[in-house]
Amino acid sequence: MEQANPIPSTNAPDAPRKLVVSAIQLTAIGTPQNDIEGFWNRAVDAVRESAAQGATLILLPELFLGPYFCQSQEASLMAFAKEVDECFIVREMQYLAKELGVVLPVSLYERKQNALYNSIVMIDADGTILGTYRKSHIPDGTGYQEKFYFTPGDTGFRVWNTKIGKVGVAICWDQWFPEAARAMALQGADVILYPTAIGSEPQDPTLNSRDHWQRVMQGHSAANMVPVVASNRYGTEILQNEDGTEKQRIHFYGRSFITDETGKIVKEAKDGRDILVYEVNTEENRATRLAWGLFRDRRPELYKVLLTKDGVV
Repeated sequence: MEQANPIPSTNAPDAPRKLVVSAIQLTAIGTPQNDIEGFWNRAVDAVRESAAQGATLILLPELFLGPYFCQSQEASLMAFAKEVDECFIVREMQYLAKELGVVLPVSLYERKQNALYNSIVMIDADGTILGTYRKSHIPDGTGYQEKFYFTPGDTGFRVWNTKIGKVGVAICWDQWFPEAARAMALQGADVILYPTAIGSEPQDPTLNSRDHWQRVMQGHSAANMVPVVASNRYGTEILQNEDGTEKQRIHFYGRSFITDETGKIVKEAKDGRDILVYEVNTEENRATRLAWGLFRDRRPELYKVLLTKDGVV
């Protein structure tokens, strides 16, 4: 899986060298739940639109090829998991990345032998597969029953040296853990990506995590002096009983955003479908990060408590 996987040569232009990131926010509204082609077409259209606006690194939301299926436990849905080498999403995105000269992290439901993962395949601007990241932190709660579907990831946190810069990516629930962001920053990430599916809490409609969700990632950005990009979905997705009546619903609140290296939000999505584009000055950011001395002054030998569950060394 980790070996480079090239695709046949095309007449694609050389990949641009600027790191211009795009956060895509999609909505399921108006697309039937079983219309895979419809979900696919809206994703491809958004990628093309982002590239037309100059983006060289394009982030789609988590599990974009359909409704968020983890609202309930349905064993039959496990049949949709595919091995990376057999997945049409990955193959077609390889061709699209090479055609457009863009880096594409692609979210998919991955099967590997008897294990099922929530994964990202990193595709470089020439269509080469650089590797796979598997979601490390798996949530389990009303409406977000991911432990039923996904094995905790075994890849560790990854940063890829792409044609437009060093790119780190984690997935949704990973975004609440500062250790993940720090691990990617230590590996030299120029930008950290979080494809996401988050919204309301079915067990308590009064809970609204939107601002908290943004602030925690702004904190990762500020503490590591690395821009952060989050792509969420938008809209209300309704889980139905067998008789067609409503069982529960989640309103995915969108609010996709991009920060600069200080954690300041520089681009934020409006409600509904939206595309954000922002250029990252990687050389300037690297120089600023070094000048602050935050990584120079770290004391890893004092952080052993982080390797414990209960704080006892």
